[in-house]
Amino acid sequence: MHVSLTEKLEDYVRQKVASGLYNNASEVIREALRLKIATKESDEARLQRLREAIDIGWQQAERGEFADYSLEKSLAKLRAEG
Repeated sequence: MHVSLTEKLEDYVRQKVASGLYNNASEVIREALRLKIATKESDEARLQRLREAIDIGWQQAERGEFADYSLEKSLAKLRAEG
């Protein structure tokens, strides 16, 4: 497989190899891809939790349970939960 990088990315890869943290450019690229995959999975998990919270909120609203709730309180709770 051949991968083309911008000059900026090539410089970054070279710096990482030169730092001694990686033995070669392939290790840098593999690590970058692993981190990208982990970030995507984390983002998807957070999005799923948000969707579940929204579904619960809709169900509570349909039952009239949000009469006392303010939007600010709800957003604060979601932010606190991460």
